[in-house]
Amino acid sequence: MNLLNVPDWLEQHQVPCMYKSLTGHECPGCGMQRSFIELLRGHFWESISTYPGLLPLLITVIFTFLQIKFKWKWGHKAIIYMVFLTISIIIFSFVWKKFI
Repeated sequence: MNLLNVPDWLEQHQVPCMYKSLTGHECPGCGMQRSFIELLRGHFWESISTYPGLLPLLITVIFTFLQIKFKWKWGHKAIIYMVFLTISIIIFSFVWKKFI
């Protein structure tokens, strides 16, 4: 498999949202797969508009792995703030998309 084909392969093999399948309503995570595929294609703004929480989530995960490796004194506090910010963005964008 060519690396350039990864976004196409992912697009064809997306996992359906169980919550949406059962209720017909989107959950706070709906759109994350589409956003990740757009990011892999290099469509940065399309990725952000599809799911605003993806980029902060990816940054938080990467920073957490770096913190595990390097053990910075201030790292745990930074992770707490990053998680709070990421969750806030996800909740805000979910409410915005659903009700506004």
